[in-house]
Amino acid sequence: MTADPAPPAPTPTTTATPDTPGPAPDPTRAPSSAYRAQVGERLLGDLRTEIARADSKAAVLVAALGITAGVFSGLLAGRDWSPGSLSATGATLWWAGTASLGLSLCALLLAVLPRYRSGTWFRGQPLSYFGDIRRAARAGLLDTALTDTAADPVAGLTAALTETSRIAWRKHQWIRTGLIAFCAGTLLLPASLLIG
Repeated sequence: MTADPAPPAPTPTTTATPDTPGPAPDPTRAPSSAYRAQVGERLLGDLRTEIARADSKAAVLVAALGITAGVFSGLLAGRDWSPGSLSATGATLWWAGTASLGLSLCALLLAVLPRYRSGTWFRGQPLSYFGDIRRAARAGLLDTALTDTAADPVAGLTAALTETSRIAWRKHQWIRTGLIAFCAGTLLLPASLLIG
């Protein structure tokens, strides 16, 4: 009697879930240009959404800052009060809180300030944002620039991703600064009044 051959070992199947990553990409095979362009377009869309969210956050914080300043002004306007009536510690906290709210306003306004790419477009470079299109049109090279961009869309996406991520990063830095200064100001002003 011959023994039955052993059944083949089951091949492991990997299914990517949110908790487990999918199989690692093969490092010897570079993704196609079309795939890289698709990923770049998705990331660019995500960055643009993030920039819009950052602008909305900054606008809400500017509104909250206005309300806070209005409440403090309204509370103190009806009284015959001035920061000079505070003790030295209270006055120091008052002016530090006022400066914090001023810093917050400046930082939040800088967050929504429009930003542009620092470089200049030249012939042979892909178009990646509206400033490039304007420069190419002024030079009478828009058709050529469009052809160059279509020939290598990944280069244009890479330039756009680089600049758009820089803009998103800068906006978030200013929002963080504005929020910290706003919180400091809203704590220091009432504390100065309590200390007297």
